[in-house]
Amino acid sequence: MRPPVPPFTEDTARQKVQAAEDALNTGDPERVAAAYTADSRWRNRDEFFTGREAIVEFLRRKWDREHDYALRKDLWAFSADRIAVRFQYECRDAAGRWWRSYGNEQWEFDEQGYMRRREASINDVRIEESERRIFGPRPEAEHGAPLPLE
Repeated sequence: MRPPVPPFTEDTARQKVQAAEDALNTGDPERVAAAYTADSRWRNRDEFFTGREAIVEFLRRKWDREHDYALRKDLWAFSADRIAVRFQYECRDAAGRWWRSYGNEQWEFDEQGYMRRREASINDVRIEESERRIFGPRPEAEHGAPLPLE
């Protein structure tokens, strides 16, 4: 089991979103992939792949090029076994340029609470280092805080 499990309430959906944010902010691909079914299907931007091993490989490649990655997720909507989130993350590339990425994800879970499908649409905006507002994992006091539009 990977609690909380469906059917989701607003509270348990928010818990699931925060758990995903926390895991991704560790930068540990294996920890992140453990939340997905063995045959989980992903779409991330223009990439499509299946399975935990592919998730780990994808995250390793992602974090090899996205340095100082820091993420915030926000619950957008939920149903019995689905959750929609919006997110923002910041990182710098190998040349030292800073980026803020805005995105939306749709998640579908099995009855054990593992994610079996994830679809992400993401847009990147170049920012100056002085414009950064996301620094490391979110402090517990800020869990559930809404994300600004820009």
